[in-house]
Amino acid sequence: MDIYQVILYLNNSLLVICTLIGILKYKVFRNTEKWYVYYIIFLFLIEATGRVSINLFNAKDLNFLFPYYVSGDFLILGILFIRKLALRWYWYIPVVILAGFFLVDTEIISNEIKKVISNIVVICFAGYALLMEIKNTKINDRFMAVDSLIFLYYGLSVFLFFLLRQLADFGKEEAGMIWSINNLLCSFLYLSIIYTFLKLKK
Repeated sequence: MDIYQVILYLNNSLLVICTLIGILKYKVFRNTEKWYVYYIIFLFLIEATGRVSINLFNAKDLNFLFPYYVSGDFLILGILFIRKLALRWYWYIPVVILAGFFLVDTEIISNEIKKVISNIVVICFAGYALLMEIKNTKINDRFMAVDSLIFLYYGLSVFLFFLLRQLADFGKEEAGMIWSINNLLCSFLYLSIIYTFLKLKK
């Protein structure tokens, strides 16, 4: 088993733990914080659907899932940060429109480009939330570590995407190593969520 597979199994295990803790401690969360639980449950459902499609239905690829993943991931995080930052209701309009656009299959913009656009918007939301948390004005800092890792993870994903596009001569092994770094940071994101979930009290 190579390093990529080890990190992937670690990632999936942490996601399962995150989901279970989030569900068990759901009543502890404030209304806005519950969107972190919805986020984790959504990621778990996407991952589980992918595994079932491969193992049970012998799916050759999971490209059919990608638009739902990009759209749902963006919609949930967009709503989370809009509510957390107490932004006006009209901020929901561009978020919902963009999420709907990510679902549409078009030859003009590939799924990968849609994911990059989604990530950049999430980075902006997360970065602004961190600034507000540092200033300690509008919002509390109970999820500051999680927001920091969201910012880093989505930022790194965008960087790695452009890196791989520029270095097209990378072999499969090198590309796997680069995405292992991405998955490792994702594992740190899950660890920060687990830690935050466990320490929360009413």
